[in-house]
Amino acid sequence: MAHFAKLGKGNIVERVEVVHNDIATTEQAGVDFLNNLYKSRDVWKQTSYNNNIRKNFASIGFTYDQERDAFIAPKPFNSWILNEDTCRWEAPVAYPNDGQIYKWNETNQSWDLVE
Repeated sequence: MAHFAKLGKGNIVERVEVVHNDIATTEQAGVDFLNNLYKSRDVWKQTSYNNNIRKNFASIGFTYDQERDAFIAPKPFNSWILNEDTCRWEAPVAYPNDGQIYKWNETNQSWDLVE
């Protein structure tokens, strides 16, 4: 199955639809099918659960970055930095690798152990 993200104002993903591969033989065929189905002229971009199209699977609220040709999640914290290779947000401090569960503390810019 092929997945398509409908873009709204500011290239924000408004919905994600599934189109059978027999119909979406190309990205344009999938876009045409959806616009015929909804009788619209919406902007749709194909996305993939495998992250092999446009870096990340699109979800509602993600932004489509035309320059990077990628879907990017909303920035979770002001201090986080976009990894240009993956187009995913990363904390300025690496997540501890000790088997424990942590949550990000934006005030201290550190990982706090969840107890």
